[in-house]
Amino acid sequence: MRGFGELEAAVMRQLWTADGPVTVRHVHTALSEERDLAYTTVLTVMDKLHRKGWLRRRLQGRAHLYQPMATREQYGAGLMREALTDSGDRGQALLHFVGQMTLEEAAALRAALSIYERKIAGS
Repeated sequence: MRGFGELEAAVMRQLWTADGPVTVRHVHTALSEERDLAYTTVLTVMDKLHRKGWLRRRLQGRAHLYQPMATREQYGAGLMREALTDSGDRGQALLHFVGQMTLEEAAALRAALSIYERKIAGS
């Protein structure tokens, strides 16, 4: 897994915040408020994200409806897993990562670990 490019990330943000499946036209309209983009550019990016397995699409009439295959949180978790795997010394990488956390983030991590430990212990 590698991180998204700038335009891929912008497209995915639109899809992650949508209330359901959306068309290329919907994403193009939303992104065009921020930057000048050709419709075909957005179409190409969304097609590539579909081929990479990040988007699901189905034909409705003459247009495809797209939706993400993973949540933003699942994507972030995958990036963190990749960074941890590539770090060399996982223990040191985790120590540095935790050392950059706010108290709220540390509490969320503690809660997540507690939930995970109960899950794998079968309780």
